[in-house]
Formats: sequence, C-alpha cells, structure tokens
Amino acid sequence: MNQKVHRIRPARRSNEAVGDIDPAERAQMIGAAARKFEELFDILQLDYKNDHNMQETPMRVARMWVEELLYGRYNAPPAITDFENVERYDQMLVTGPIEVRSTCAHHLLPIYGQAFIGVLPSPDGKIIGLSKYDRIAQYFGARLQIQEELVGQIGSYIMDMTQPRGLAVRMTAVHLCRTQRGVRASMNSRMVNTAFYGEFLTDPNLKAAFLQECLALERNG
Repeated sequence: MNQKVHRIRPARRSNEAVGDIDPAERAQMIGAAARKFEELFDILQLDYKNDHNMQETPMRVARMWVEELLYGRYNAPPAITDFENVERYDQMLVTGPIEVRSTCAHHLLPIYGQAFIGVLPSPDGKIIGLSKYDRIAQYFGARLQIQEELVGQIGSYIMDMTQPRGLAVRMTAVHLCRTQRGVRASMNSRMVNTAFYGEFLTDPNLKAAFLQECLALERNG
C-alpha cells in the first residue's frame, strides 16, 4: 500500500501563504509533522514514549506549528470590515500598541513586541474597523518571519485593501534568537523598524508626527 505524501504547493518563501488548506490536508500535515518530530526526538535521545512529561508531545508540537505558529501560512487573510467615510475624515489616525507574536525564520525562536499603525484616510474612500489592524498584524506574524519583512507585509496588505492617502507601520520587538542564545542579550534589547507609504513617505512633518504619537502610546501602554 502506497503512503500518500503531502506536497506543499509551488515553493514559496517561509513568510508567504500557501493558501487556505482543507481539513483533510491539514490533518495529514499534522500527522506527518508529528512523525518527523518523533524522529527528531529519537535523534536527540528524548524518550517521548516513556517519559510522562513528553508523552504525546510530538503530536502537540505538530498541531501547535500548523494551527497556531504558522496559522498565517495555511489560512486565508482576515476579512476586512469597511465603512463609508461619511464625514470625509482625512486627518491622521494612529492605533497601538498592537501585540505582535511571531517566529524567527533563522532559529525558530519567538519574536514578540508591539506594532503601531498610522493611517491618512482618503476622504473619498473607506475606513476599516479598528480591530482589523490587530487581526492583520496577528495574521502576518503567524508564520516564519524576519522583522524587516513583517512590517512590509502588514503595510502592503493594508495599502492594497484600503487605498489610504498614506500609511505608516512601526514595530518594536524582542527576538529570543538574540536573548536565549548567541550573545544572550538583555530581554530589554529590542529591534525597531518602520515602513512608510504614500504621503507618510514624502512628508517629513507627517512622519515626525506619527513617530511622536507612537512614543506617546508606548509610554502610556
């Protein structure tokens, strides 16, 4: 009897989605991953069969990777709820801190921190529900990432979906691949980066105002 082998869709980078996979494919992926974790634990001499602390750990870890840590790779992006900009609001709005949790593509260790998003709505366009910014950040964080590309994915998606006059994304995060290994930096050691679009990219005053609002939100968060 031939064993059916799961094949990922055409090769993509680790921080890109492969699309919404159906329940049968998802179950197959989890089962195959659990068997590979068993092989890894055997190599590392971790007795998942007899150690009461590790029994069923291969399956738990496989399910965690597919359904949680890599959720944004195997599921469709969040639905965007938009509203008519009835009052033609066109001034800057900033939201944050938005909790960000991701996994480093280099060492498979956690990244955690906060994001801030600034928007210049178009008076003729639409605005989206405030919670959707959180969901978008969570979605793109739930895959193997590097922070430099994560802010760009969040920003590009919001730009494509909402067409604002300008957009800014700022992220500050701790990388456990830096604090738990290697140099073993302080847990207070963070990386900060930004992505600017539209009028935020061309207007230094808007850029400065956004960063000032981020600092105020960060102090009060």
